[in-house]
Amino acid sequence: MIHLRSIDIRPAARELDGFPFALPVVRKFKEIKFRSPVTFLVGENGSGKSTVLEALAAGVGSVVVGGEDVRADKTLGHARALAAQLKLTWSKRTHRGFFLRAEDFFNFTRRVNQTSAELEEMAGEFEREGLKGYALRLAQGVVRGQRRALANRYGEDADARSHGESFLQLFQSRFVPGGLYLLDEPEAPLSPQRQLALLAMLKGMAGQDAQFVVATHSPILMALPGADILSFDRAPVRRVRYEEVEHVALTRDFLNNPEAFLRHL
Repeated sequence: MIHLRSIDIRPAARELDGFPFALPVVRKFKEIKFRSPVTFLVGENGSGKSTVLEALAAGVGSVVVGGEDVRADKTLGHARALAAQLKLTWSKRTHRGFFLRAEDFFNFTRRVNQTSAELEEMAGEFEREGLKGYALRLAQGVVRGQRRALANRYGEDADARSHGESFLQLFQSRFVPGGLYLLDEPEAPLSPQRQLALLAMLKGMAGQDAQFVVATHSPILMALPGADILSFDRAPVRRVRYEEVEHVALTRDFLNNPEAFLRHL
């Protein structure tokens, strides 16, 4: 299902100075219509795709996985400024979903481990405070139940798995039907095999009324059948076919003839 139908920018925003309003993608912004449950934002670093995705996260009030609240995160000040100038059109507003930047994931695993340790410490504190019998069992049961729920969802040690395994576990645990998911370069910690696993998750969740907007450099993810691809390489943003994406063409040319590239090193 397509929950978020389109984003546009208020005309006055094109006249504002400074970052991010001076970016060509903002100066020449034209309405972006979402036609598929999965939309990929592609382009070189600095093209503005992550900036627009962050502004979108601020505009919809997404939960930020691993980072600070989108309204308080100092690194998202520019995103909030741009979000204030966005016009969002919904077919059905959803409050499910989240925003995830690859770099925030490591904060997330630390937070899970810290919360688990604090819950276990709290269980011991009840006994030291003199609780006994039924009252002690009840109090410890509540906090240890919360700790078990964390362990069941993310494992006993969120750092014990490889980054790629933990990333996929996070998605498996947090993707729910009917959500809007904004993902910034989710392929960063994933091997090609695990990128295929994520691709399968996207396809499966799209069939359960979830919508995804994903900024990526991965030709593997971009290959998802039926997905829309929006290129930020030239302003305004334009819809492109898979074969037209520069990353796809460059990767294919390199794999077909690596020596032609390596001889120039």
